[in-house]
Amino acid sequence: QVRLVESGGGLVQAGESLRLSCAASERTYNVMGWFRQGPGQAGKEREFVAAINVGNGTWYGDSVRGRFTISRNARNNANVTINLQMNNLKPEDTAVYYCNSAASIITMRTSDASWGQGIQVTVSA
Repeated sequence: QVRLVESGGGLVQAGESLRLSCAASERTYNVMGWFRQGPGQAGKEREFVAAINVGNGTWYGDSVRGRFTISRNARNNANVTINLQMNNLKPEDTAVYYCNSAASIITMRTSDASWGQGIQVTVSA
């Protein structure tokens, strides 16, 4: 398991931007990314937001594609920080955002993945 620390959340108005960061405390897995869980969604599966791998390949959820951009600061798995630039935010983007690290995109939801504690993003209308 890798320790992941999120930062950058907060309260913004619709149409504004926010940038989330996630720092891995040690060597991380090949893929890092973000999931989110909106209000009233406790107990339901977290929604996939975006992911990036060690080769800078990227994936995005349908609801954020074109508005969010994920990036990472290292081309290996050491001292990695990923960033999620969120533009044109909407009230429906309000959620707790969780950083995730896994060996591959298909194992991000398994027990082999690591999760951060989560950070709140609130978008007011």
